[in-house]
Amino acid sequence: MFSKILIANRGEIACRVAATAKRLGVSTVAVYSDADRSAKHVAVCDEAVYLGGSAPKDSYLKGDAIIAIAKETGAQAIHPGYGFLSENADFAQACQDAGLVFIGPSADAIRAMGGKSESKRLMEAAGVPLIPGYHGDNQDAEFLKEQADSIGYPVLIKASAGGGGKGMRIVENSSDFIGLLESCRREAITSFGDDQVLIEKYALKPRHIEIQVFGDTHGNYVHLFERDCSVQRRHQKVLEEAPAPGVDTSMREAMGIAAIEAARAVNYFGAGTVEFIVEQREGSMSFYFMEMNTRLQVEHPVSEAISGVDLVEWQLLVAAGLPLPKKQGDLAINGHAIEARICAENPDNGFLPATGTLFTYQKPEHSTFNIADVRIDDGVREGNVISPFYDSMIAKLIVHAPTREQALAKLDRALAQTRIVGLPNNVAFLRYILNTQSFSQANLDTALIEREADELFNQHPLELSTLVVTAIAQQLASEVAMQGADLDPFSQPSGFRAFSDYTRSFKLIYDEQPYHARISNWHNATGAHAKKGEDNINSFTFVIEKEIANTEENSNINVAAATETVYEGQVSYASSDAHNHTLWLEGARISAQSWTNNETIYVFTDKGRDEITLVDVMAHVGEDSAAVGSLKSPMPGQVVAFKVAVGDTVKKGEPLAVIEAMKIEHTITAPTDGVVAELLFGAGDLVADGDELLRIDSES
Repeated sequence: MFSKILIANRGEIACRVAATAKRLGVSTVAVYSDADRSAKHVAVCDEAVYLGGSAPKDSYLKGDAIIAIAKETGAQAIHPGYGFLSENADFAQACQDAGLVFIGPSADAIRAMGGKSESKRLMEAAGVPLIPGYHGDNQDAEFLKEQADSIGYPVLIKASAGGGGKGMRIVENSSDFIGLLESCRREAITSFGDDQVLIEKYALKPRHIEIQVFGDTHGNYVHLFERDCSVQRRHQKVLEEAPAPGVDTSMREAMGIAAIEAARAVNYFGAGTVEFIVEQREGSMSFYFMEMNTRLQVEHPVSEAISGVDLVEWQLLVAAGLPLPKKQGDLAINGHAIEARICAENPDNGFLPATGTLFTYQKPEHSTFNIADVRIDDGVREGNVISPFYDSMIAKLIVHAPTREQALAKLDRALAQTRIVGLPNNVAFLRYILNTQSFSQANLDTALIEREADELFNQHPLELSTLVVTAIAQQLASEVAMQGADLDPFSQPSGFRAFSDYTRSFKLIYDEQPYHARISNWHNATGAHAKKGEDNINSFTFVIEKEIANTEENSNINVAAATETVYEGQVSYASSDAHNHTLWLEGARISAQSWTNNETIYVFTDKGRDEITLVDVMAHVGEDSAAVGSLKSPMPGQVVAFKVAVGDTVKKGEPLAVIEAMKIEHTITAPTDGVVAELLFGAGDLVADGDELLRIDSES
């Protein structure tokens, strides 16, 4: 076994490799970029060496610099993690040439499987089932279009050197092919430095099922069963589970044999994943080879959970020249595991990647980087910044239980206990997926999210009354904390009056709709609902009113005064601090937690999370509205290209600019008809969230 290894990666996977290495007594060396100086993986490794600038090309993709650091620090081997250089054959060869062990397959195996076209030819020779497509070297755009036309639409354009959902486009008809091909190639060059593509028939109602394989240098091969990764957005996985629902013993054995034959065809050793597209027709399933990922997968923990195997430990053993610890007959499936990828993104806005600070990051009771009923693998801590330079994943939440139904319930509970504030994230969205009929009943395919869109997007699981009361309770608790508890009654935030009631008003915004709330008859209700530890219960009457917009029907109404009462009620509450509240509302006892970011209050209960803005009216006095016709970047990123020039006439919805963030391209479209007045950036420029990109003068 090695005495020291260098981990050529960052974030969660670097921390995960370091955890197993530490358990085995192997020292670790971290490398880091400017953006990662204070990152978690830097802290958990035994040594850390500066690598370069924040952009991957200036740091984690600098193979020569990584090899030099490994030699300088006395590391004997390099673990590439996943992404970055993990499937770079030249880097694997350079490690070997430098006298270092690359903890992964040989450079030849990576080359054979890394090129999707070449791998398809190899698999065809090995007898592994293939889906119809074109995998050749002719990359002329018109020729590729002809191939797609002959295959029949829909087809999938896929970067030959791609992975992780990057460089993939679904084409529904012939007229869209060339434009989507160009977009796919741009993304492929940015992500992989290679714009070669292949064309495949896009299977209807497909499932994405993959087999975890392992080989050693002694000619031994095993598979560790299958994972279902069908729940995806933008061709990137959202939820993964093992074993795959609905796969019987005979299909499992057939897929396992095919996966091992695929690995054997290239003399593979180390951890690898053979991915299959499974087509579902009238109750039957057929599987076709899609690609082989010559590295550890993001979703490897679910395979660890059901097999009881630490896959990183096996990687180190095989790389050190030792045989696999178990044979196929020694492996068995134990229970069911599901992994949820928690990402910094906005599901309600096209899964737009998000950046910002993790002001609040609270997790359920869990284990880290080892097999457990509830496991969280992450590479961040509260207070860290999610930057635009790398992947948007914050953490992986993995649960294991005897049955799928129990695993679903356990995952839902763990997500309900996860608190993230500071940037958009998909925790609530993940819970919505779990509770759809399709997922809960294992009616799976890669279009599940689109099919269940009505149940997944723009959801509001909490009642408006709960949000308003929690927001007010937090505000009042914060005021008490700031002013101190030992105040005379006239200075209390309750507005004590000796001979009259006190009414206090709040302005709120919920789901882009302005509301007003008034509270009155505030008094201490100690003992009314008190339980042990709850000795400061307050009560008030409150009214919620919605502002009514000025329309033709009510044009004679003063807008500032036009409101509609939507709720009246009485509430009792107790706040142990500004974040933890117990409410007694409409006969129900509700435990709520809340945090504020700017003026937005994020409220969490067992039913879910939602948000409401408590407006600080004085903070907005004198503000100017945004300029009409301006266009701002929806995220930090880099300008790929402008599709228009100054003086061009544009129509609403026409593409104006392409922004790249977190390796994904986003097209900015015209919000209105007009004429391009000014371009404020150039191709290649970095832009911040909210930067004005160009200006459009509306047509008169």
